[in-house]
Amino acid sequence: MALRAATIDAFSSVPGLVHGFEQRSSTPKEETRAKSRSRVAGALGGRGRLVLMKQVHGATVVEAPWRATPEADAAFALAPGYLLGVETADCLPILLVDPRRRWVAVAHAGWRGTAALVAKRALEALAARGSRPGDLLVAMGPGIGPCCYEVGDEVRTAFGPGGEAFFLFGPKGRPHLDVRAANVRQMLDAGARPDRLFHVPDCTRCRKDLYPSYRRDGKGAGRMISFVGFEAKAP
Repeated sequence: MALRAATIDAFSSVPGLVHGFEQRSSTPKEETRAKSRSRVAGALGGRGRLVLMKQVHGATVVEAPWRATPEADAAFALAPGYLLGVETADCLPILLVDPRRRWVAVAHAGWRGTAALVAKRALEALAARGSRPGDLLVAMGPGIGPCCYEVGDEVRTAFGPGGEAFFLFGPKGRPHLDVRAANVRQMLDAGARPDRLFHVPDCTRCRKDLYPSYRRDGKGAGRMISFVGFEAKAP
């Protein structure tokens, strides 16, 4: 089955760069995490090796490649041929590209990872090795929107002083978290340029036709894979 994925024009214009935010097949009831992994890996196999983490909703950053699957929620690759992937079903997938050095990074940002600054840590990992934050292209994919992301007081507390800016009150008077806005702020604070920050702004809970959603589908929800990397034989 062909891979359906949303893409970012600015990323597509970078020679040798492979990226995408997976979308559901035409038979979403048959989707499973294993099928998604197989489909994405198969579709990308001729362009690089898909590498995935065991995501634990933290802020650990690891470097690809690895042998044993690491427990981490962000990764970076300084060599071509490694296509970094993150699996999500409401959390925000974030892709980072240094087109000058041809390096990439990814982050898996749910509310815990966002509160722990996981996306900022991914950017800092590239910067520590020589990337200039202003050079980076950053893309945030589909994730649960503030329209649907009702949370409890423990989530508000986790964001600490100043975090109030990322919450609004829903129709029931309960707080709703804007994960995307919180991660945009992290990227800007870390030196990314606003004109190099891009979005696939779909809400995963709203768009049942395109994406899995844990909030909507529960434990039976599948996962979408977002991926980025430079081809093994980049021009």
